[in-house]
Order: sequence, then C-alpha cells, then structure tokens
Amino acid sequence: MGRVVFDISMSLDGFMTAAGQTAEEPLGPGGQRLNEWAFGGDPRNGDYLAEQVAGLGAVITGRTTYDTSLPWWGADGPSGGARRPVFVVTHSAASDAPENGVYTFVTDGLERALRQAQAAAGERTVCIMGGADIGQQFIAAGLVDELSVHVVPVLFGAGTRMFDHLGTDHLQLEALDAVATPTAIHTTFRVRTR
Repeated sequence: MGRVVFDISMSLDGFMTAAGQTAEEPLGPGGQRLNEWAFGGDPRNGDYLAEQVAGLGAVITGRTTYDTSLPWWGADGPSGGARRPVFVVTHSAASDAPENGVYTFVTDGLERALRQAQAAAGERTVCIMGGADIGQQFIAAGLVDELSVHVVPVLFGAGTRMFDHLGTDHLQLEALDAVATPTAIHTTFRVRTR
C-alpha cells in the first residue's frame, strides 16, 4: 500500500485561504496566489509537480473543494491528463458530475474513502487535498503518513488557518525534504507514530 499524503499550499503565516471568501473567489481575494507556483514558468516547480503526479495513485478531497475546483479540473480531475481517480467525501453525491469523469462520491466517511482510494492507488500515493476541514479530519484521525506543505512567500494576516482544530496533543513530525523556488518552498514531513 502506498503512502497517504496530505498536500496543501499555505501562506507563510499559516493560512490556506485569504479572508473574504466568496463563491466567485473561493480562496478569498488574492488567495489564488497560493497556487501560482503550479502554473508559473519556473522549471523547478514544473519538475516537482510532474514528479508528484507520476507517483500519484488517487486523490481524496472534500465536497467544497470539488464544487469550487470543478470548473478548472473538468472531467479529468486535478491530475489533468493523468486522470487519477478522485474520491469526494460528502454527505450527498453531486447530481451534475461531468460525464466520463474520474469522480467517486463517498457518503460513508473518511475511512471508507481512504479504503477505496488505496484500492485504486495500489502501491502509489494517495493524496488528500483541498480544504482545511478535510485535512484536519484526516490528520486528527491518524490517517496521514506525510504532510506536503507548499509554503508560499505571502502573508495574508487572516483567512482559514490550516492547522487549527487538531486537538491539544502534539503531532510529532520528521522533516524529509525541502525544495526552494522563488514562488514556493515545497516541504515534506513524515508523521511520526507514537
């Protein structure tokens, strides 16, 4: 079975959205800055992203991320032409999912979504991506092997904090890797088991 990695872009001050989110700007005004590293021309970011997609077996995301990202992802999902399966944790399946899309809606919890994603991924990585809520739930449940945090050189001052609501116990991490580019520092941490 492959690794389970929670992957997120975050401002230097710990926000994964800017304040003032709307339906038109789900990351808040200026929040799209968090994703610019993935679409810019820096070859180090391109190589990093290509390597991550090559090792990707499946994606888990929450319903809000699905709803707000579908216009950009389309039927192929966040992995584009690689078309890796996406398992959407939700209370109800979307009635307007794209035809021939890669999406499966899981209505019976995190662990069921993880089992389905791991079965689809085989030895490849299962990537949990999207909003703070889904990430916090998986981390708090002890279902994450690694954290992949893309620290973007911007200070939002307010917004959605990434690592709130994890309880009072310390989560011990081991630094595995860091790749610095002008638009993001890609960090990877192993979650140390107690």
